[in-house]
Amino acid sequence: MKIAVTSASGKLGASIVKHLIPLIGKNNIIAIARTPQKAEHLGVAIRKGDYNSREDFDTALKGIDAVLLVSGMDAPDKRIVQHRNVIEAAKLNGVKKIVYTSIVGAEKGNAFSPIVQTNRQTEKDIQNSGLEWSIGRNGIYIEPDIEYLDTYIKEGEIRNCAAEGKCTYTSREELGYAYAKMLIEEKHNGKIYNLVGNAITQGELADYLNIVFGTHLIFNNVSVEAYKKERTAALGDFMGTVIAGIYEGIKEGANAVTSDFEIVAGRPHKSTVEMIKAYINFANSI
Repeated sequence: MKIAVTSASGKLGASIVKHLIPLIGKNNIIAIARTPQKAEHLGVAIRKGDYNSREDFDTALKGIDAVLLVSGMDAPDKRIVQHRNVIEAAKLNGVKKIVYTSIVGAEKGNAFSPIVQTNRQTEKDIQNSGLEWSIGRNGIYIEPDIEYLDTYIKEGEIRNCAAEGKCTYTSREELGYAYAKMLIEEKHNGKIYNLVGNAITQGELADYLNIVFGTHLIFNNVSVEAYKKERTAALGDFMGTVIAGIYEGIKEGANAVTSDFEIVAGRPHKSTVEMIKAYINFANSI
């Protein structure tokens, strides 16, 4: 069984490849990357694949039995066509199964909703492809909060507009394990799973960071408008608006969904503290 993983030079794609290796062996994995040299550290065969190029994927998916499609990072109006390039190339090459990394979130009502809508459209395209399929809806990654810790410490707080809304954080390591299982186990075919962890508030996130790092962070809630203004000033209109939309969605309960992780992984999702400690151990090992 030959399995291809798209966007393998990215952190999620690399995690999926890493978790596949002990299950099926390096010789049965193809890493697909827009810039192949950025995936060389994975130690598996690499093929070029740019989501904007149908021709790339017509070649990259030759001889492949299953493909993991990592959701693209482009603007909403481009992502549906990019994903279709992979789906159509999979059909052309006789790929039997496609697994897609979608996302949890509200389909309308906040600035993140257009991105959620494009993910839902790709879900429909995959379901209508005639291929076997399995779809995961990812929770919010915990890693950016850990990587932002120095700024939190400098400011003495976590500040956003999520209020008391709960977020089911996950990690790329946990997702990598789950998607490896979804690729190789037929029992997941035809299923959509919420791949998320335990639901926590932003105040609880601050508490958990304090436990692990010995910090004294608090959570400071601000209005959606104020947070959007702050984030767009720091990140630009597109990303700032998206980030504000994510936290508005958390505030409105869009991320407090039931987890299907244990059904997929065969074990409970790691706790927030366990994910933070696992990230530290990984960072210290490289």
